[in-house]
Amino acid sequence: MNPVIRRLGFIFVGIFFVINLGLLIWHFGWEVPRQKCEAGHKWWDAGQRVCATPILTSDITGRLIDNPQAREEALRAIGRLPPKAAPAPAAAAKPATK
Repeated sequence: MNPVIRRLGFIFVGIFFVINLGLLIWHFGWEVPRQKCEAGHKWWDAGQRVCATPILTSDITGRLIDNPQAREEALRAIGRLPPKAAPAPAAAAKPATK
């Protein structure tokens, strides 16, 4: 077999392995963390590989959203469920019977 063909075969196999290694590093170093971050309703910054927690402007300023429907939609948009209403207090306790 011609040594040039054998050398080219090794070069192509080496390039193939380098590309696959690069794809594995990209997948587990960037893609998997991005998917986990977005699954948690957070913001992924690919440039710095940072998973940031979104916050409402009302959390910073202290002003609440007056419209209950708008507040609920804003909380759902950032992945926080609105607080549930407190259960009604029990009426009068029933006396124990013998």
